[in-house]
Amino acid sequence: MTFRISPEPLDPAALADQLLDLRAGAYVEFQGRVRNHNEGRAVNALEYEAYAALAEKEGARIVAEAAARFPILGAACVHRVGRLELGELAVWVGVTSAHRAAAFEACRAIIDETKARVPIWKKEHYADGASGWINCATAGPAAAITATPPAPR
Repeated sequence: MTFRISPEPLDPAALADQLLDLRAGAYVEFQGRVRNHNEGRAVNALEYEAYAALAEKEGARIVAEAAARFPILGAACVHRVGRLELGELAVWVGVTSAHRAAAFEACRAIIDETKARVPIWKKEHYADGASGWINCATAGPAAAITATPPAPR
């Protein structure tokens, strides 16, 4: 059960090999890739930054929570940092379990909690030449779920 931050490109086949387990009847993975748009704007590239020590500590906590909550055999999550071009793999999650339901549920929980809790920021580089930093937990539709309402005045 692992979580790590990587400045190097991710190899999903090599990552999956680390989870091989003859007890596992199910293997589920999630690959998050750099897409060419966000919230109506054309995107050319992303840059990710993280406070690595804290990110890895919180990420490990998330993976451990999934292991305690679901009957899984193995789980790993790796998130890139640095500049990523369109189509590059930004985040990878893999989970093994005896049966598929636990693997699917744990994989979903790990990626959702990673996006919500791990201190990772992304800078979007737009086609019009502009760029801007975005906290992954508060960007886009997830913001409606994770945002704290302002205090009444």
